[in-house]
Amino acid sequence: MPFVNAGTLGTEPGRREELVGILVRRNDALRELGCQLYEVGTNDTPDTVFVVEVWRDAEAHRTSLEHPDVRAAIAEARPLLNGEFGGFRFDVAGSPLRD
Repeated sequence: MPFVNAGTLGTEPGRREELVGILVRRNDALRELGCQLYEVGTNDTPDTVFVVEVWRDAEAHRTSLEHPDVRAAIAEARPLLNGEFGGFRFDVAGSPLRD
């Protein structure tokens, strides 16, 4: 059953675009680890980045956090974050777009 992790990442003032640059960098390991969708964006909210991830299942998401490429990206991004996080996670029940 697919698993969704959707949230917000607060950044230090003026560091939002730098974080976006890290998060959108191509990472083929994510697909291999079971990531089906990883979208990054912004809106008029300053110093905030929005991320929506769809994973094969919750275990694939948990396992991905131990992969060296993922850990390196997290370490690179950490100094840009201000500690304000929001969001939610859920197991997908279905969709009107697929059988």
